[in-house]
Amino acid sequence: MTTSREQIEAEITRTREELRTTVDELSDRLSPKNLAQEAADEVKIAVADLKRRATGEVRAPDEPEPTRTGWVLLGTGALVALTVVRKVVRRL
Repeated sequence: MTTSREQIEAEITRTREELRTTVDELSDRLSPKNLAQEAADEVKIAVADLKRRATGEVRAPDEPEPTRTGWVLLGTGALVALTVVRKVVRRL
């Protein structure tokens, strides 16, 4: 079966549009603003879970479970805060 020039051009046009859509989605997903918002959301979930654990509450089934990323970011933030406090105290 031979493919006509018009069919080939139509296929190229469809492929270009699909590629453009994919690139737009990746650009949106990987934008620094969106990545920062996702990280902040992960930390909030981890903090909420930490509060529940400290008070002995049980996580409701509809609440998201904290991810490894959330715990890592929370720990990193705590370490940075501890380092800043230690430096301030040493200067006093």
